[in-house]
Amino acid sequence: MYLLGYDIGSSSVKACLVEAESGKIAASDYSPKTEMPIYAERPGWAEQDPEMWWEHLKQAHHAVMRKSGVRAEEIKAIGISWQMHGLVLVDKNRKVLRPSIIWCDSRAVPYGEKAFEAIGRERALSHLLNSPGNFTASKLAWVKENEPEIYRRIYKIMLPGDYIAMKLTGTIGMTIEGLSEGIFWDFKENRISEDVMNYFGFDYALLPDIVPIFGTQGTVSAVAAAELGLKAGTPVSYRAGDQPNNAVSLNVFNPGEIASTAGTSGVVYGVLGEVNYDPLSRVNTFAHVNHTPEEPRLGVLLCINGTGILNSWLKRNMMREGFSYNDMNALAAQSAIGAKGLTVIPFGNGAERILQNKDIGCSFHGINFNIHSVADLLRASQEGIVFSFKYGTEIMESMGMDITMIRAGNANMFLSPVFRETLAGVTEAVIELYDTDGAAGAAKAAGIGAGIYASHEEAFASLQKIMTVEPNTKNRLQYQSAYEQWKSRLTSEIG
Repeated sequence: MYLLGYDIGSSSVKACLVEAESGKIAASDYSPKTEMPIYAERPGWAEQDPEMWWEHLKQAHHAVMRKSGVRAEEIKAIGISWQMHGLVLVDKNRKVLRPSIIWCDSRAVPYGEKAFEAIGRERALSHLLNSPGNFTASKLAWVKENEPEIYRRIYKIMLPGDYIAMKLTGTIGMTIEGLSEGIFWDFKENRISEDVMNYFGFDYALLPDIVPIFGTQGTVSAVAAAELGLKAGTPVSYRAGDQPNNAVSLNVFNPGEIASTAGTSGVVYGVLGEVNYDPLSRVNTFAHVNHTPEEPRLGVLLCINGTGILNSWLKRNMMREGFSYNDMNALAAQSAIGAKGLTVIPFGNGAERILQNKDIGCSFHGINFNIHSVADLLRASQEGIVFSFKYGTEIMESMGMDITMIRAGNANMFLSPVFRETLAGVTEAVIELYDTDGAAGAAKAAGIGAGIYASHEEAFASLQKIMTVEPNTKNRLQYQSAYEQWKSRLTSEIG
């Protein structure tokens, strides 16, 4: 008996088959092998074609099925994870009307800011737990004003994972977690937000029916079964945005537990057991996968857009051909803590929430041609990313979170000793790395939704810890000094 998980990222689409009884990965793969393109017709824009996600899902899926030799009838449940906040629009024939406006597109910031003021800052935060900001509702408002012909043809709006679920099952739905990440959910009233719908003038009919996060949301259609070689009728029994799902993958369900990722963007995600919010809306609060009105479980999400994308930019533009990320990490390690006074502000991937939606760009400070090398530049870049995490966790701590341990998958920036040691050193938190990823987590969560596992403890009992990184107290003052210098320069940049 096997469980199948898909993770729809902005760089690639991953597929993973998990053997249900042992919890072991039978096979995993991803497509494409180079990063998927993000189209930016104008500065601050970022779009992808949803059909591209589906095509790469098929490629990754078929590779997994070939590797594993698993028969279609042995797959008992499917789970989906996706890049959060993207806007997908389809017409009555369920054809995509325009490219998806994805998470790092900042064109809708003015729409969210106007809504925040019109609804009222206190009311918006106390009901939505966020400002409408640059999220899905604001993206839809941009389409309504700037592409009215397309807007008039919309049958349903979706998030990226809802689109994949539609392609699998033929039905359209959205979870409460999805509605909350789009800033459509009123936590005080426990329903779709009248404030948001009325202010933007959205028809309620544009929103899909609500489906459960865990539970049968639909079954694989005959059309999808033919495309993927699956058995028609296989249940899709879980879906969640990538950050809640990453927390699920690391068995983070309870208040006080923390998960992190550091891919294209970087995230620290903690679970709160009470309704709360940042008064400046610099971090986001959404429904976690196990949230109920009676027993709140809210995910506080600190997101840094300019994370791994800075590292990949350096690799493409400053490293010689054939130089790998491992080579870059080794070179960065040759530089000392603080990179000889060189600092990097990493915010070059659109507006940043922790800066109250300002887009200040990436900047390099203090380069001295006589003392600095590429090693210093690489270390300063990784430190800049870590320091942005630290800056955000200070906001989370002001909300009452106690960050003493951070769990993460052994992937992306966490593969760098400089990155993980700096993160432990500057936050003074223990870092635990696990052998898991979003697709594997979605597969196991599908087992919960299908009733194959009785609880999340059972589903994730097989989770394997790879490494523990303790804070190096000996270097505490060096990390703190480097961070304070970085923070001072950030303050100057913000103005």
